[in-house]
Amino acid sequence: MKRSYFYSDDLRLSYLDYGGDGNPVLLLLHGHFGNARTFNKVAESLKDWHVYALDQRGHGWSDHADSDHYRREDYIHDIEQFSSQVTGDEHQMVILGHSLGGVNAYQYAARNKDKVRSLIIEDIGAEINDDLSFASFFPDTAPTLEALSDNIRSFGIDDPRYFLESAYEDETGWHLRFDKNNLPVSQESLNGNWWDDLLETDCPMLLLHGKHSHVTNADHIKAIADKRPNTRYHVFDNSGHGIHYDETEHFIQVVSDFLRDMTKGY
Repeated sequence: MKRSYFYSDDLRLSYLDYGGDGNPVLLLLHGHFGNARTFNKVAESLKDWHVYALDQRGHGWSDHADSDHYRREDYIHDIEQFSSQVTGDEHQMVILGHSLGGVNAYQYAARNKDKVRSLIIEDIGAEINDDLSFASFFPDTAPTLEALSDNIRSFGIDDPRYFLESAYEDETGWHLRFDKNNLPVSQESLNGNWWDDLLETDCPMLLLHGKHSHVTNADHIKAIADKRPNTRYHVFDNSGHGIHYDETEHFIQVVSDFLRDMTKGY
């Protein structure tokens, strides 16, 4: 695994390259608060693929944007620049996206059909209405990692692991890498009805849903599969919104099976 960088206009964005020169390309896109490393176990398990994971703007080791540049078109432009500069536009990608990353994946595909081989969408649908305003109240600095964890728990978050993957320490204390003040703005842009984008493509798609998710529900996921050609779905009975955390091995198996079937002819 190697960390590298590219530029999307004036922003320096980070990505992880898990290797596999000459193999088909799989791009992994995390959700709000996440970073490229969230898919580390998934990436390392897919030996037959050249796997990349992107730190999307405002997350991980990538630059933060100003508040006017967390729009839908900004995230899509970043993926377009990644494709152009890193993988080469001649390569068709499979994109796996969680939450924010899932919408970015299918909206990028809707605008770049010839560059996307298939899509794997983790626990997000076509109709989104969420509120991340609490994020701006996360502390700028905490004296210890335990104190930072306790603060995150105080917002009703029982398991702060996903957030703490973005924690880092310097001489002043512990901090979070994601752009906590602008993630509410990013979510406002993400909210909406995106059926047209989701139905614009007909490449193979796998929808993954956590039965206990607070973000979407099984009826909505099934409705997408019913309306969109070449679409299957899988419900994880013991998962919430972060399936790749809650049922990692099961998640890897379902994704691997889909990728295998897709390469044989979906």
